[in-house]
Amino acid sequence: MIDTAGRTIMISGANRGLGNAIARRLHGDGFTVSVGARDVDALTDAMAGCDTDRLLCHHYDALDAGSDRAWVDATIGRFGRLDGIVNNAGIVDTASLEDLSADAVDTLLAVNVKAPLRMTQLTLPHLRASGSGRVVNIASLSGIRVKGTFAPGYAMSKHAVMALTEATKQAGWDDGVRVTAVCPGYIATDMTADFGEDPTTMIDPADLAELVSTTISLPNTASVAQLNVACRLEPHV
Repeated sequence: MIDTAGRTIMISGANRGLGNAIARRLHGDGFTVSVGARDVDALTDAMAGCDTDRLLCHHYDALDAGSDRAWVDATIGRFGRLDGIVNNAGIVDTASLEDLSADAVDTLLAVNVKAPLRMTQLTLPHLRASGSGRVVNIASLSGIRVKGTFAPGYAMSKHAVMALTEATKQAGWDDGVRVTAVCPGYIATDMTADFGEDPTTMIDPADLAELVSTTISLPNTASVAQLNVACRLEPHV
């Protein structure tokens, strides 16, 4: 496993849910973390108790193409290096195929695909310089299958994330950049609270965060390209 000391990881959407679980787990495992979200005050509260010498809380809005560059610049300015990013910020739209609007698709693609693309493009030079850079894209099982009639627009965006993941792996491999698509089923967060699912049968964010930390800590010779995590029987997954 790679020594985590001094290694800096950026995590988007870290003020709650899975993003916060990942950020706190990485920090607890010895990483330096730079976390981004729209509400910096809420983000700071969500990271309470962490060692502030290894923590940067910064504004980040997936719909604001300027906020990502400011966040990356602030991270490099504070810590002098970048070793990994976790593209976690995302949205879901559960509209049926018949009701899915073009505007809704535009927003899904803007947040779930274009924002991770920009973050990847901005950080790739630093990840290459690291020699063991890591990119984790939080996709979904909806990125590798369509679950009946549920949320086709979301599935479309997450399928695109899978393509972005593979493209990033191909682009950075020779420079030690390793890329993983994490594809979970239902996670017990506020995003899924209205889905009518039993939270006791869903993935605990802390368990998924542990898997992300392990993946990021593996050496270049043990790359995990795709991590499927189900909370129930998934045919063909």
